[in-house]
Amino acid sequence: MSTGTGADSAPGHTSTTTRPASRNSMFSSLRIRNYRLFATGQVVSNTGTWMQRIAQDWLVLSLTGSASAVGITIALQFLPMLMFGLYGGVLADRLPKRPLLLATQGAMGLTGVALAALTLAGHVQVWHVYLAAFVLGLVTVLDNPARQTFVPEMVGKDQLANAVSLNSANFQSARLVGPAIAGVLITAVGSGWAFLLNGLSFAAPIAALLMMRTRELHPVERQPRGKGQLREGLRYVAGRPELIWPIVLVGFIGTFGFNFPIWLSAFVGTVFHGDAGTYGLFNTLIAAGSLAGALLAARRGHSRLRVLVAAAVLFGGLLVVTAFAPAYWLFAVLLVPIGMFGLTVNVTANSSVQMATDPEMRGRVMALFMMVFTGGTPLGAPLVGWITDTYGARVGMAAGGAVSLTAALAIAVVLSRVGNLRVSLSRHGVTFVPTTDRTLVKAA
Repeated sequence: MSTGTGADSAPGHTSTTTRPASRNSMFSSLRIRNYRLFATGQVVSNTGTWMQRIAQDWLVLSLTGSASAVGITIALQFLPMLMFGLYGGVLADRLPKRPLLLATQGAMGLTGVALAALTLAGHVQVWHVYLAAFVLGLVTVLDNPARQTFVPEMVGKDQLANAVSLNSANFQSARLVGPAIAGVLITAVGSGWAFLLNGLSFAAPIAALLMMRTRELHPVERQPRGKGQLREGLRYVAGRPELIWPIVLVGFIGTFGFNFPIWLSAFVGTVFHGDAGTYGLFNTLIAAGSLAGALLAARRGHSRLRVLVAAAVLFGGLLVVTAFAPAYWLFAVLLVPIGMFGLTVNVTANSSVQMATDPEMRGRVMALFMMVFTGGTPLGAPLVGWITDTYGARVGMAAGGAVSLTAALAIAVVLSRVGNLRVSLSRHGVTFVPTTDRTLVKAA
Protein backbone atom coordinates (compact mmCIF):
# COMPACT_ATOMS: atom_id res chain seq x y z
CA MET A 1 0.00 0.00 0.00
CA SER A 2 1.29 3.43 -0.87
CA THR A 3 2.62 5.29 2.11
CA GLY A 4 1.81 8.68 0.66
CA THR A 5 3.19 11.65 2.55
CA GLY A 6 2.43 10.02 5.86
CA ALA A 7 5.25 7.51 5.81
CA ASP A 8 8.05 9.71 7.02
CA SER A 9 8.90 10.51 10.59
CA ALA A 10 11.91 12.52 11.59
CA PRO A 11 14.55 10.24 13.07
CA GLY A 12 16.43 11.24 16.14
CA HIS A 13 19.92 10.16 17.07
CA THR A 14 20.34 6.49 16.25
CA SER A 15 23.24 4.42 17.46
CA THR A 16 24.60 1.33 15.76
CA THR A 17 22.34 -0.78 17.94
CA THR A 18 19.26 0.68 16.25
CA ARG A 19 20.36 0.32 12.65
CA PRO A 20 17.45 -1.00 10.56
CA ALA A 21 17.61 -4.68 9.91
CA SER A 22 16.63 -6.52 6.81
CA ARG A 23 13.03 -5.93 5.89
CA ASN A 24 12.64 -9.61 5.05
CA SER A 25 13.38 -10.73 8.60
CA MET A 26 10.31 -11.80 10.56
CA PHE A 27 11.75 -10.35 13.81
CA SER A 28 13.83 -7.48 12.42
CA SER A 29 12.33 -4.74 14.60
CA LEU A 30 13.37 -6.66 17.74
CA ARG A 31 16.97 -5.71 16.95
CA ILE A 32 16.09 -2.21 18.11
CA ARG A 33 16.78 -2.02 21.85
CA ASN A 34 13.93 0.29 22.83
CA TYR A 35 11.38 -1.76 20.94
CA ARG A 36 12.78 -4.98 22.39
CA LEU A 37 12.28 -3.58 25.91
CA PHE A 38 8.77 -2.45 24.99
CA ALA A 39 7.85 -5.85 23.55
CA THR A 40 9.19 -7.70 26.60
CA GLY A 41 7.17 -5.58 28.99
CA GLN A 42 4.06 -5.88 26.88
CA VAL A 43 4.13 -9.67 26.67
CA VAL A 44 4.09 -9.85 30.49
CA SER A 45 1.23 -7.37 30.92
CA ASN A 46 -0.67 -8.84 27.96
CA THR A 47 -0.54 -12.26 29.60
CA GLY A 48 -2.03 -10.73 32.74
CA THR A 49 -4.65 -8.90 30.66
CA TRP A 50 -5.81 -12.13 29.05
CA MET A 51 -5.94 -13.82 32.44
CA GLN A 52 -8.20 -11.03 33.69
CA ARG A 53 -10.40 -11.13 30.59
CA ILE A 54 -11.10 -14.83 31.02
CA ALA A 55 -11.58 -14.48 34.79
CA GLN A 56 -13.82 -11.45 34.34
CA ASP A 57 -16.09 -13.13 31.78
CA TRP A 58 -16.34 -16.32 33.82
CA LEU A 59 -16.99 -14.40 37.05
CA VAL A 60 -19.85 -12.45 35.45
CA LEU A 61 -21.30 -15.63 33.97
CA SER A 62 -21.04 -17.34 37.38
CA LEU A 63 -22.71 -14.42 39.18
CA THR A 64 -25.55 -13.96 36.68
CA GLY A 65 -25.81 -17.05 34.45
CA SER A 66 -26.41 -14.72 31.51
CA ALA A 67 -24.55 -14.25 28.22
CA SER A 68 -26.18 -10.81 28.03
CA ALA A 69 -24.44 -9.83 31.27
CA VAL A 70 -21.11 -10.80 29.69
CA GLY A 71 -22.07 -8.62 26.73
CA ILE A 72 -22.85 -5.70 29.06
CA THR A 73 -19.43 -6.06 30.71
CA ILE A 74 -17.70 -5.96 27.34
CA ALA A 75 -19.85 -3.01 26.26
CA LEU A 76 -18.97 -1.01 29.38
CA GLN A 77 -15.27 -1.66 28.82
CA PHE A 78 -15.43 -0.26 25.29
CA LEU A 79 -18.07 2.44 25.82
CA PRO A 80 -15.50 5.11 26.81
CA MET A 81 -13.70 4.52 23.52
CA LEU A 82 -16.92 5.22 21.64
CA MET A 83 -17.62 8.33 23.72
CA PHE A 84 -14.17 9.86 24.10
CA GLY A 85 -11.85 7.97 21.72
CA LEU A 86 -11.25 10.88 19.35
CA TYR A 87 -10.34 13.19 22.23
CA GLY A 88 -7.81 10.60 23.36
CA GLY A 89 -6.21 10.84 19.92
CA VAL A 90 -6.00 14.64 20.16
CA LEU A 91 -4.23 14.33 23.52
CA ALA A 92 -1.89 11.64 22.15
CA ASP A 93 -0.81 14.05 19.41
CA ARG A 94 -0.19 16.80 22.00
CA LEU A 95 1.49 14.92 24.86
CA PRO A 96 4.83 13.06 25.07
CA LYS A 97 4.06 9.37 24.60
CA ARG A 98 6.45 7.79 27.09
CA PRO A 99 5.31 9.70 30.23
CA LEU A 100 1.69 9.27 29.11
CA LEU A 101 2.17 5.50 28.87
CA LEU A 102 3.79 5.37 32.30
CA ALA A 103 0.62 6.94 33.73
CA THR A 104 -1.85 4.75 31.84
CA GLN A 105 -0.04 1.49 32.53
CA GLY A 106 0.10 2.30 36.23
CA ALA A 107 -3.63 3.09 36.30
CA MET A 108 -4.47 -0.20 34.58
CA GLY A 109 -2.43 -2.10 37.14
CA LEU A 110 -4.30 -0.42 40.00
CA THR A 111 -7.64 -1.40 38.44
CA GLY A 112 -6.64 -5.06 38.45
CA VAL A 113 -5.45 -4.91 42.06
CA ALA A 114 -8.70 -3.26 43.21
CA LEU A 115 -10.85 -5.92 41.55
CA ALA A 116 -8.61 -8.63 43.05
CA ALA A 117 -9.08 -7.19 46.56
CA LEU A 118 -12.88 -7.25 46.23
CA THR A 119 -12.93 -10.78 44.83
CA LEU A 120 -10.47 -12.31 47.30
CA ALA A 121 -12.34 -10.68 50.19
CA GLY A 122 -15.56 -12.33 49.01
CA HIS A 123 -17.40 -9.03 48.52
CA VAL A 124 -17.45 -8.83 44.74
CA GLN A 125 -20.76 -8.15 43.04
CA VAL A 126 -21.54 -7.88 39.36
CA TRP A 127 -21.72 -4.08 39.51
CA HIS A 128 -18.14 -4.03 40.81
CA VAL A 129 -17.05 -5.85 37.66
CA TYR A 130 -19.09 -3.45 35.53
CA LEU A 131 -17.43 -0.46 37.23
CA ALA A 132 -13.92 -1.92 36.87
CA ALA A 133 -14.55 -2.59 33.18
CA PHE A 134 -15.73 1.01 32.63
CA VAL A 135 -12.74 2.52 34.48
CA LEU A 136 -10.37 0.34 32.47
CA GLY A 137 -12.08 1.58 29.32
CA LEU A 138 -11.53 5.21 30.36
CA VAL A 139 -7.80 4.59 30.78
CA THR A 140 -7.70 2.79 27.43
CA VAL A 141 -8.98 5.94 25.70
CA LEU A 142 -5.53 7.44 26.28
CA ASP A 143 -3.46 4.26 26.38
CA ASN A 144 -4.48 2.88 22.97
CA PRO A 145 -3.54 5.83 20.73
CA ALA A 146 -0.44 6.50 22.83
CA ARG A 147 0.80 2.92 22.39
CA GLN A 148 -0.10 2.83 18.70
CA THR A 149 1.72 6.08 17.93
CA PHE A 150 4.71 5.32 20.16
CA VAL A 151 5.66 2.36 17.95
CA PRO A 152 6.93 4.50 15.02
CA GLU A 153 8.86 6.64 17.50
CA MET A 154 10.70 3.51 18.63
CA VAL A 155 11.36 1.85 15.27
CA GLY A 156 11.06 4.51 12.54
CA LYS A 157 9.46 4.21 9.13
CA ASP A 158 11.37 1.22 7.77
CA GLN A 159 10.40 -1.17 10.55
CA LEU A 160 6.88 0.12 11.23
CA ALA A 161 4.91 -2.60 9.41
CA ASN A 162 7.06 -5.32 10.98
CA ALA A 163 6.69 -3.83 14.47
CA VAL A 164 2.89 -3.54 14.14
CA SER A 165 2.71 -7.21 13.16
CA LEU A 166 4.99 -8.23 16.03
CA ASN A 167 2.85 -6.22 18.45
CA SER A 168 -0.07 -8.39 17.41
CA ALA A 169 2.07 -11.52 17.64
CA ASN A 170 3.07 -10.40 21.13
CA PHE A 171 -0.56 -9.94 22.13
CA GLN A 172 -1.58 -13.30 20.68
CA SER A 173 1.37 -15.09 22.30
CA ALA A 174 0.06 -13.85 25.62
CA ARG A 175 -3.38 -15.01 24.56
CA LEU A 176 -2.00 -18.53 24.25
CA VAL A 177 -0.68 -18.52 27.80
CA GLY A 178 -3.10 -16.23 29.67
CA PRO A 179 -6.35 -18.19 29.17
CA ALA A 180 -4.65 -21.47 30.07
CA ILE A 181 -3.27 -20.01 33.31
CA ALA A 182 -6.61 -18.35 34.05
CA GLY A 183 -8.48 -21.62 33.55
CA VAL A 184 -6.20 -23.39 36.04
CA LEU A 185 -6.38 -20.55 38.58
CA ILE A 186 -10.16 -20.18 38.39
CA THR A 187 -10.67 -23.90 38.84
CA ALA A 188 -8.09 -24.23 41.64
CA VAL A 189 -8.31 -21.02 43.70
CA GLY A 190 -10.83 -18.67 42.07
CA SER A 191 -10.85 -15.58 39.86
CA GLY A 192 -9.33 -13.22 42.41
CA TRP A 193 -5.78 -14.49 41.94
CA ALA A 194 -6.02 -13.96 38.18
CA PHE A 195 -7.03 -10.33 38.81
CA LEU A 196 -4.13 -9.87 41.25
CA LEU A 197 -1.52 -11.29 38.89
CA ASN A 198 -2.83 -9.03 36.13
CA GLY A 199 -2.46 -5.97 38.33
CA LEU A 200 1.10 -6.89 39.27
CA SER A 201 2.03 -7.67 35.64
CA PHE A 202 1.97 -3.97 34.75
CA ALA A 203 5.23 -3.52 36.63
CA ALA A 204 6.97 -5.03 33.58
CA PRO A 205 5.96 -2.42 30.94
CA ILE A 206 6.54 0.39 33.45
CA ALA A 207 10.10 -0.88 34.04
CA ALA A 208 10.65 -1.23 30.29
CA LEU A 209 9.56 2.36 29.62
CA LEU A 210 11.89 3.65 32.36
CA MET A 211 14.85 1.70 30.92
CA MET A 212 14.52 3.09 27.38
CA ARG A 213 17.22 5.30 25.84
CA THR A 214 15.34 8.44 24.85
CA ARG A 215 18.14 9.61 22.53
CA GLU A 216 17.46 6.59 20.29
CA LEU A 217 13.79 7.43 19.74
CA HIS A 218 12.50 8.91 16.47
CA PRO A 219 10.76 12.00 17.85
CA VAL A 220 7.66 13.39 16.17
CA GLU A 221 6.83 17.05 16.64
CA ARG A 222 3.96 17.36 19.09
CA GLN A 223 0.93 19.36 18.09
CA PRO A 224 0.30 22.57 20.06
CA ARG A 225 -3.05 23.11 21.70
CA GLY A 226 -5.48 24.66 19.25
CA LYS A 227 -9.07 24.84 18.12
CA GLY A 228 -10.57 22.50 15.57
CA GLN A 229 -7.99 19.71 15.86
CA LEU A 230 -10.67 17.07 16.23
CA ARG A 231 -12.52 18.25 13.12
CA GLU A 232 -9.21 18.50 11.30
CA GLY A 233 -8.53 14.82 11.99
CA LEU A 234 -11.97 13.76 10.74
CA ARG A 235 -11.60 15.82 7.53
CA TYR A 236 -8.15 14.33 7.00
CA VAL A 237 -9.51 10.76 7.09
CA ALA A 238 -12.67 11.55 5.11
CA GLY A 239 -10.62 12.84 2.20
CA ARG A 240 -8.43 9.75 1.89
CA PRO A 241 -9.98 6.52 0.54
CA GLU A 242 -6.85 4.59 1.53
CA LEU A 243 -7.76 5.41 5.15
CA ILE A 244 -11.53 5.54 5.30
CA TRP A 245 -12.39 2.14 3.79
CA PRO A 246 -10.09 -0.01 5.97
CA ILE A 247 -11.47 1.86 9.00
CA VAL A 248 -15.07 1.24 7.92
CA LEU A 249 -14.37 -2.46 7.39
CA VAL A 250 -12.75 -3.01 10.79
CA GLY A 251 -15.68 -1.13 12.32
CA PHE A 252 -18.12 -3.78 11.10
CA ILE A 253 -15.78 -6.64 12.00
CA GLY A 254 -15.09 -5.23 15.47
CA THR A 255 -18.73 -4.51 16.25
CA PHE A 256 -20.27 -7.78 15.10
CA GLY A 257 -17.46 -10.28 14.51
CA PHE A 258 -15.23 -10.02 17.57
CA ASN A 259 -17.72 -11.06 20.26
CA PHE A 260 -15.93 -14.26 21.24
CA PRO A 261 -16.43 -13.92 25.02
CA ILE A 262 -20.20 -14.01 24.47
CA TRP A 263 -20.22 -16.87 21.98
CA LEU A 264 -17.60 -19.05 23.60
CA SER A 265 -19.04 -18.75 27.09
CA ALA A 266 -22.47 -19.64 25.66
CA PHE A 267 -21.10 -22.62 23.72
CA VAL A 268 -19.28 -23.88 26.82
CA GLY A 269 -22.33 -23.52 29.05
CA THR A 270 -25.25 -24.53 26.81
CA VAL A 271 -23.88 -26.55 23.87
CA PHE A 272 -20.84 -28.50 25.09
CA HIS A 273 -21.53 -28.29 28.87
CA GLY A 274 -17.92 -27.59 29.78
CA ASP A 275 -16.21 -25.58 32.53
CA ALA A 276 -13.69 -22.76 32.89
CA GLY A 277 -10.96 -25.03 31.51
CA THR A 278 -12.97 -25.58 28.31
CA TYR A 279 -13.50 -21.83 27.98
CA GLY A 280 -9.77 -21.25 28.40
CA LEU A 281 -9.00 -23.94 25.78
CA PHE A 282 -11.29 -22.32 23.20
CA ASN A 283 -9.61 -18.95 23.74
CA THR A 284 -6.19 -20.57 23.46
CA LEU A 285 -7.09 -22.15 20.11
CA ILE A 286 -8.21 -18.79 18.72
CA ALA A 287 -4.96 -17.32 20.02
CA ALA A 288 -2.92 -20.02 18.27
CA GLY A 289 -4.47 -19.08 14.94
CA SER A 290 -4.07 -15.37 15.70
CA LEU A 291 -0.39 -15.83 16.48
CA ALA A 292 0.13 -17.64 13.18
CA GLY A 293 -1.63 -14.79 11.37
CA ALA A 294 0.50 -12.17 13.10
CA LEU A 295 3.77 -13.95 12.28
CA LEU A 296 2.74 -14.36 8.64
CA ALA A 297 1.96 -10.63 8.51
CA ALA A 298 5.36 -9.83 10.02
CA ARG A 299 7.01 -12.03 7.42
CA ARG A 300 5.01 -10.41 4.62
CA GLY A 301 6.19 -6.95 5.71
CA HIS A 302 3.58 -4.99 3.71
CA SER A 303 -0.14 -4.23 3.79
CA ARG A 304 -2.48 -4.65 0.82
CA LEU A 305 -6.18 -4.02 0.49
CA ARG A 306 -6.75 -7.30 -1.34
CA VAL A 307 -5.33 -9.22 1.62
CA LEU A 308 -7.50 -7.19 4.00
CA VAL A 309 -10.75 -7.80 2.11
CA ALA A 310 -10.01 -11.49 1.44
CA ALA A 311 -9.21 -12.12 5.11
CA ALA A 312 -12.44 -10.37 6.15
CA VAL A 313 -14.50 -12.52 3.76
CA LEU A 314 -12.91 -15.73 5.05
CA PHE A 315 -13.29 -14.63 8.67
CA GLY A 316 -17.03 -13.95 8.31
CA GLY A 317 -17.63 -17.13 6.35
CA LEU A 318 -15.80 -19.27 8.90
CA LEU A 319 -17.84 -17.81 11.76
CA VAL A 320 -21.03 -18.94 10.03
CA VAL A 321 -19.68 -22.43 9.29
CA THR A 322 -18.23 -22.91 12.78
CA ALA A 323 -21.50 -21.85 14.43
CA PHE A 324 -23.15 -25.00 13.08
CA ALA A 325 -20.25 -27.41 13.64
CA PRO A 326 -21.96 -30.60 14.91
CA ALA A 327 -19.09 -31.92 17.02
CA TYR A 328 -16.96 -30.49 19.82
CA TRP A 329 -13.67 -31.38 18.12
CA LEU A 330 -14.69 -29.80 14.80
CA PHE A 331 -15.80 -26.60 16.53
CA ALA A 332 -12.47 -26.45 18.38
CA VAL A 333 -10.38 -27.04 15.23
CA LEU A 334 -12.20 -24.32 13.27
CA LEU A 335 -11.40 -21.75 15.94
CA VAL A 336 -7.76 -21.78 14.77
CA PRO A 337 -8.34 -20.39 11.22
CA ILE A 338 -10.94 -17.98 12.64
CA GLY A 339 -8.21 -16.54 14.84
CA MET A 340 -5.75 -16.40 11.95
CA PHE A 341 -8.01 -14.53 9.53
CA GLY A 342 -9.43 -12.25 12.22
CA LEU A 343 -5.92 -11.20 13.22
CA THR A 344 -4.95 -10.71 9.58
CA VAL A 345 -7.81 -8.23 9.20
CA ASN A 346 -6.70 -6.29 12.26
CA VAL A 347 -2.97 -6.20 11.50
CA THR A 348 -3.35 -5.41 7.79
CA ALA A 349 -5.78 -2.57 8.45
CA ASN A 350 -3.70 -1.20 11.33
CA SER A 351 -0.37 -1.14 9.52
CA SER A 352 -1.83 0.17 6.24
CA VAL A 353 -3.55 3.05 8.03
CA GLN A 354 -0.42 3.94 10.02
CA MET A 355 1.81 3.83 6.93
CA ALA A 356 -0.56 6.11 5.00
CA THR A 357 -0.88 8.75 7.74
CA ASP A 358 1.22 11.86 8.31
CA PRO A 359 3.12 11.63 11.64
CA GLU A 360 1.52 14.76 13.08
CA MET A 361 -1.96 13.29 12.42
CA ARG A 362 -1.23 9.74 13.53
CA GLY A 363 -2.65 10.04 17.05
CA ARG A 364 -6.01 11.29 15.84
CA VAL A 365 -6.21 8.82 12.96
CA MET A 366 -5.31 5.82 15.14
CA ALA A 367 -7.75 6.99 17.81
CA LEU A 368 -10.46 6.98 15.15
CA PHE A 369 -9.30 3.53 14.03
CA MET A 370 -9.49 2.16 17.57
CA MET A 371 -12.75 3.98 18.30
CA VAL A 372 -14.37 2.37 15.28
CA PHE A 373 -12.80 -1.05 15.87
CA THR A 374 -13.53 -1.33 19.60
CA GLY A 375 -16.00 1.50 20.15
CA GLY A 376 -18.73 -0.32 18.25
CA THR A 377 -18.67 -3.06 20.88
CA PRO A 378 -21.07 -1.20 23.24
CA LEU A 379 -23.57 -1.35 20.38
CA GLY A 380 -22.80 -4.81 19.07
CA ALA A 381 -22.09 -6.79 22.25
CA PRO A 382 -25.49 -6.30 23.97
CA LEU A 383 -27.29 -7.03 20.69
CA VAL A 384 -25.22 -10.14 20.03
CA GLY A 385 -25.67 -11.19 23.68
CA TRP A 386 -29.46 -10.81 23.40
CA ILE A 387 -29.56 -12.85 20.17
CA THR A 388 -27.39 -15.52 21.80
CA ASP A 389 -29.57 -15.70 24.92
CA THR A 390 -32.82 -15.68 22.93
CA TYR A 391 -32.03 -17.92 19.97
CA GLY A 392 -29.01 -19.88 21.17
CA ALA A 393 -25.24 -19.79 20.81
CA ARG A 394 -25.23 -21.12 17.24
CA VAL A 395 -27.60 -18.46 15.89
CA GLY A 396 -25.75 -15.70 17.76
CA MET A 397 -22.37 -16.66 16.31
CA ALA A 398 -23.79 -17.16 12.82
CA ALA A 399 -25.45 -13.74 12.92
CA GLY A 400 -22.15 -12.04 13.76
CA GLY A 401 -20.42 -13.93 10.97
CA ALA A 402 -23.14 -13.06 8.45
CA VAL A 403 -22.84 -9.33 9.17
CA SER A 404 -19.01 -9.48 8.91
CA LEU A 405 -19.18 -11.40 5.62
CA THR A 406 -21.75 -9.03 4.13
CA ALA A 407 -19.71 -5.98 5.12
CA ALA A 408 -16.52 -7.42 3.59
CA LEU A 409 -18.24 -8.21 0.28
CA ALA A 410 -19.96 -4.82 0.16
CA ILE A 411 -16.74 -2.90 0.85
CA ALA A 412 -14.92 -4.94 -1.81
CA VAL A 413 -17.50 -3.68 -4.30
CA VAL A 414 -17.25 -0.13 -2.95
CA LEU A 415 -13.47 -0.12 -3.27
CA SER A 416 -13.63 -1.08 -6.93
CA ARG A 417 -16.72 0.85 -8.07
CA VAL A 418 -17.85 3.61 -5.76
CA GLY A 419 -15.14 4.72 -3.34
CA ASN A 420 -13.28 7.04 -5.73
CA LEU A 421 -11.15 4.08 -6.77
CA ARG A 422 -10.85 2.22 -10.05
CA VAL A 423 -9.38 -1.21 -10.69
CA SER A 424 -6.12 -1.22 -12.62
CA LEU A 425 -4.56 -4.40 -14.04
CA SER A 426 -0.84 -4.60 -14.73
CA ARG A 427 1.97 -7.13 -14.76
CA HIS A 428 2.47 -6.29 -11.07
CA GLY A 429 -1.05 -7.44 -10.16
CA VAL A 430 -4.31 -5.75 -9.28
CA THR A 431 -4.29 -2.21 -7.89
CA PHE A 432 -6.97 0.15 -6.60
CA VAL A 433 -6.17 3.62 -7.98
CA PRO A 434 -7.95 6.75 -6.65
CA THR A 435 -9.66 8.61 -9.50
CA THR A 436 -8.21 11.81 -8.00
CA ASP A 437 -4.82 10.46 -9.12
CA ARG A 438 -3.37 11.21 -5.72
CA THR A 439 -2.32 7.97 -4.08
CA LEU A 440 -1.78 4.47 -5.38
CA VAL A 441 -3.27 1.83 -3.12
CA LYS A 442 -1.92 -1.62 -3.93
CA ALA A 443 -4.19 -4.62 -3.66
CA ALA A 444 -1.95 -7.33 -4.97
